[in-house]
Amino acid sequence: MQEVTKTLSEQFPHLSFKAGRGFYWSAPTGEVVYSRSAQGDRAIWSLLHETSHALLTHQSYGNDFELIEMEVAAWEHAKMLASQFGLPNIDEGHLQDCLDTYRDWLHKRCVCPNCGTKSLQSTAQAYRCFNCSTQWRVTPSRFCRTYRARISA
Repeated sequence: MQEVTKTLSEQFPHLSFKAGRGFYWSAPTGEVVYSRSAQGDRAIWSLLHETSHALLTHQSYGNDFELIEMEVAAWEHAKMLASQFGLPNIDEGHLQDCLDTYRDWLHKRCVCPNCGTKSLQSTAQAYRCFNCSTQWRVTPSRFCRTYRARISA
């Protein structure tokens, strides 16, 4: 992991790499955080994915679908980085498993709590059912349990 991190920091000196608890891109601090203790191909793939978020200048997202688009873009860019630096090819099954966590999160948020119909967001933190017109709010965080609170009419 240290060798890959060193290579990436030399190739992208404008990025800051920092050992931490897990893998993530912090747009506010401008840091790619990685787990120093993580080993193997999956760790490398995670580092490439988070580096890709940084290189693609992912800052924030306006709706849930934008987040998924950003995740797909970061994985596609990470595949290119793996090839560019002669690192292990990113396994498509692993990539899809990672994207499934976001798809599952989105599905939980978009299902109407009243009738079960899948709907689209009406605002950054609210959905509205096409079938029964129920409206509900969702948490802005993608890291916490999915909550759906109905909006009173």
